[in-house]
Amino acid sequence: MRELVRTNDIVLVSAVGALLDGANIHHLVLDQNMSVIEGSIGILPRRILVHEDDNRAARQLLTEAGLAHELRADD
Repeated sequence: MRELVRTNDIVLVSAVGALLDGANIHHLVLDQNMSVIEGSIGILPRRILVHEDDNRAARQLLTEAGLAHELRADD
């Protein structure tokens, strides 16, 4: 799995998820339920991961959607 985006913005998490779903790219949102621990103040970032095989297509999709600045470094 490769980390695609890390953000505190739940709207961005939803938008990225919708784009990936629309392109049939399976993804996983980690730390989504951490609000129970943090007290719902949004300080812990959510991480969106995609399978290694889908990394390039997912990055291209988000770049074309104008979200390139949100992408994590591709090591």
